[in-house]
Amino acid sequence: MELTKDAIGLIGCLALIVLVFAGVRVYIAAALVGLAGIVAIIGWKAGAGIVGTIPHSKSVNYTLSVLPLFILIGYLAYHAGITQSLFDAAKKWMGWMPGGLAIATVFAVAAFSAVSGASTAAAAVFARVAIPEMLKAGYAKRLAAGVVSAGGTLDALIPPSVIMVVYAIIVEASVGKLIIAGFLPGLISALCYTLIIVVWSVIDPTVGRPIRGFTWGERFASLPGTVPVIGVIVIIFSAMYYGWATPTEAGALGAFVVYVLALFKGMRWKPFNDALLETAKLTVMIFAIIWGILIFVRFLGFAGVPEKFSEWVVSLPLPRVIIMIGILGVYLILGCFMDAIGMMLLTLPVVYPAVIKLGYDPIWFGIIVVKMAGVCLLTPPIGLNCFVVAAVRPDIPLSTVFRGALPFVIADFLAIAIFLAWPESITWLPDQIMK
Repeated sequence: MELTKDAIGLIGCLALIVLVFAGVRVYIAAALVGLAGIVAIIGWKAGAGIVGTIPHSKSVNYTLSVLPLFILIGYLAYHAGITQSLFDAAKKWMGWMPGGLAIATVFAVAAFSAVSGASTAAAAVFARVAIPEMLKAGYAKRLAAGVVSAGGTLDALIPPSVIMVVYAIIVEASVGKLIIAGFLPGLISALCYTLIIVVWSVIDPTVGRPIRGFTWGERFASLPGTVPVIGVIVIIFSAMYYGWATPTEAGALGAFVVYVLALFKGMRWKPFNDALLETAKLTVMIFAIIWGILIFVRFLGFAGVPEKFSEWVVSLPLPRVIIMIGILGVYLILGCFMDAIGMMLLTLPVVYPAVIKLGYDPIWFGIIVVKMAGVCLLTPPIGLNCFVVAAVRPDIPLSTVFRGALPFVIADFLAIAIFLAWPESITWLPDQIMK
């Protein structure tokens, strides 16, 4: 009996889910299922020909060239030692608050995120920089580890962000608008984290006591150390705002500026070589995932799955906000078992057309999805940021890291509720700047 396109599409989706849960890497499973599905629909010769051209045709996409540049900025900033200056300044200005060192960590990571493109890199960096300071000050391990894990997720929202670029590539949205749209949500998320830390520290003062004793002179003396990061931020976004450079060109300019700063700080060949190698490894991993998923996406297109799903979602007799909450619930469940980029690449080709038919703004939805991807970096059993922190700090059990991250997941839900209730918190800035 000959199978219909609908049946082949359903079988392909189920096969991919089974393979992923069986432990097959997402890009391999997606590429295999995509190839088999396309061949089943249009035959071997035409199907193999289409699949064979996808890696090359997508790799030469100009938009993709921004990925390694954003990643390189973060690794160069780390190896240049810029992160320690950020944390020292934040500690002196915010240490007096309940849980002050944890709050300082949140805002130091937020500043670092503006010159970094990878959440796991931010978590690894501040696990080395901030956790020793907090433990030395008597902070509870669960708060110290949890705030670093959660703070790293701000890297997904605050540009430059690799995940934002991946979203823009999949749905063909404006990279520039997405980059600008992440600023206010990133700040709102940082403030939600601050609220959680203050409440937690007031309820149980033993987890994070205030750090006092810094003079105003010491506070102002710490500010020059933040100038390199502020300078890079101003250069990148001024170039995009005034139209002097595309996001890719701005990323190249930012990488060059950070490299020059690193040279002035005395960076030698080995740390520079390490930064290049780490950038290359992460870039190759992301490209491999993109290739595999795009083969699967092409299969979904042939099978007509996105159109069918969109028609079904739009026909549901429910308010659109309830449907959106349901979609976010699916992301939360998937995030417990998949990495953020793989989850986005797997779901967006099906979910995005339905969301647009419901009348949601594509830039707004992009920030919501990126935020959900950040939540998934904290939830077990995958919770990649928590694993990174536990790996850098073997003296802190993984279970303690996850327990410390849980209150920040609640803060993330609060931020998402704000974005749902007031979409302008996301769309206002890009609408003003990129009219």
